[in-house]
Amino acid sequence: MKTLSAVALASVILASNALPVDAQEATLTLQKSEEYGEYIADADRRALYMFEADTQGKGGSEAVSACKDDCAGAWPPLVTEGPTQVSEGVIGDLIGTLERDDGTMQVTYNGWPLYYFIKDENPGDTTGHDVEGFGAEWYLLTPGGEKAHD
Repeated sequence: MKTLSAVALASVILASNALPVDAQEATLTLQKSEEYGEYIADADRRALYMFEADTQGKGGSEAVSACKDDCAGAWPPLVTEGPTQVSEGVIGDLIGTLERDDGTMQVTYNGWPLYYFIKDENPGDTTGHDVEGFGAEWYLLTPGGEKAHD
């Protein structure tokens, strides 16, 4: 497990202008890495992560994001203003949304709110996997909606 130091976090937040966080319509795709296998990403092949401090929506319960303020600066949520599109291999029935405190709609997968990691500078980067930050760990999600393993 990797841990973010305060200095690393500050540099991460300052570099936050590289990620698409104001998407009109979200698209989920599958990507593959040798290290983690298949994982959920956006249309630009940028990895998406789940946060263990969040409440997974399942059954009759709704997903709840625990990532706000500085956390959302380092881990910007995947938001949408319309229906989420899917590519081959992504299970459409696992897609949902939750309303964030600011009124934006965050995309969920298998009940987990989805986030980018600000240190992922290029499509295919997965530097946020198995990172501890903001009180819990962050993981890539498999096509089945489970956390990816090393």
